[in-house]
Amino acid sequence: MDLIALILIIFMASLLQSSTGFGFSIVGTPFLFLVYSAHTAIQINIILSLFLSVFMMRQIRDGVNKLLLWNLIKGSLPGVVGGILIYLHLPMTGLKRSVGFLILILTILLILNVTIRRTTKRDAVTGAISGLLTASIGVPGPPLLLYFAGSAIKKEELRSTTLAYYLFIYSISLALQILFSGTNEEIWLLSMAGVPSLLAGIVVGQLLFKRISQNTFRRFTYIILLFTGVYLMMTSF
Repeated sequence: MDLIALILIIFMASLLQSSTGFGFSIVGTPFLFLVYSAHTAIQINIILSLFLSVFMMRQIRDGVNKLLLWNLIKGSLPGVVGGILIYLHLPMTGLKRSVGFLILILTILLILNVTIRRTTKRDAVTGAISGLLTASIGVPGPPLLLYFAGSAIKKEELRSTTLAYYLFIYSISLALQILFSGTNEEIWLLSMAGVPSLLAGIVVGQLLFKRISQNTFRRFTYIILLFTGVYLMMTSF
């Protein structure tokens, strides 16, 4: 039963990721928390997210905004340090509750058409928050999604740049988690079991991406954020 749940979760999460540029960790991690222990769920999510980024990056690398990517990476480094300390020492419930509350508040601001003007400094701050969330709970997407939705970046550039960023942030986060906390055979076997459904979700998601308009894409953004915020709040009590 757990394996069936894993396959369904990974398929839906990868479909959302490949069709919108976001969603794998945002959807996958909360549901994996229901099936596995926190650290097992986080590492499965990171391993499969990294695999997805590698697989898709070959096809969309030409759309990457290199300056934005570099700003995000620079900002993420101090965030990763704080995130790994949280992963090692702090309880997950309080962090999930705080993140859920923040996501809900900021999503309401986006729905009210509050926009964020992109600057180099804000790129770096967004990267720092994303790095912290990746190393701690394996979810880099919410701060990027909020920032890019508010700055009205094109969906093609958003998807390409975030995937390139994920390739970096997931790699360094997983390496630090394994270095300081270790891993185990079960995590890697479950991750490999999820690869076929991951690939199936990518194929279906890429077909949907060609049919999604900018307005539909924006609505998906709000739905994803609201779902994540509510879910994290509910599961933290």
